[in-house]
Amino acid sequence: MQHLANPAQYGLIGYPLGHSFSQRYFTEKFSRDGITGARYDLFPLPDIAGLPALVGAHPDLCGLNVTIPHKVTAIRYLHELDETAQAVGAVNTIRIRNGRLTGFNTDATGFEQSLSPWLVGREPGLVAGRIRALILGTGGASRAIAFALRRLGIDFTFVSRHPGAQNHLSYEKLHTLTALDYTLIVNTTPLGMYPEQHTCPDLPFSLLDHRHFVYDLVYNPAETLLLQRSKARGAAVKNGLEMLHLQAEAAWAIWQD
Repeated sequence: MQHLANPAQYGLIGYPLGHSFSQRYFTEKFSRDGITGARYDLFPLPDIAGLPALVGAHPDLCGLNVTIPHKVTAIRYLHELDETAQAVGAVNTIRIRNGRLTGFNTDATGFEQSLSPWLVGREPGLVAGRIRALILGTGGASRAIAFALRRLGIDFTFVSRHPGAQNHLSYEKLHTLTALDYTLIVNTTPLGMYPEQHTCPDLPFSLLDHRHFVYDLVYNPAETLLLQRSKARGAAVKNGLEMLHLQAEAAWAIWQD
């Protein structure tokens, strides 16, 4: 049993938060691991400008997870960033200690630890230079995915509704392709997330087959419309629940460090 010396509060900021399993995950973790004196709450925060007031109103707050849409904008309210968060340019974990807020990014770690065994387990050698990826979305989560793919040596291109850089494609451009040479597709957008389960990224699904891997960071519902439509074409599919667990454990280690 682990007893925290003082009452310790942790939580999640973002907006909206109805889709999140984080509170359930940590509450079950505290019970399973015999951790007493800790609690985990949801803090719906429409505007990131409310972060300082939130921290000030909760003196026992020791750490926060950060989700959509604050992973980039939260940085301006932090005192420092660790090396990975600085390289990624987004945070999903904040440690609060002695009035100082430090930002970390455990999304990159969680995604890499989840993705690599999945790819290699299904087709050995895929990670070693024989794969190209599409990253759907250009928000804070996409930056962590890009960081992890670089570490794995996987080339990638972003797909955006408003492409604004050389390595960005539009969804319209994807529909002009006659073959989809991007073996891995990673969705970092909230499309398909509860309660908007009927939404889906606009992909040319007719080009997908058994050679493709589709990873959706959304985990609620467990099988999004994107995964359903991809699986129907023979693609291997995976949701973001394992990544959630891995990044949450990495965040807990940071808070206890």
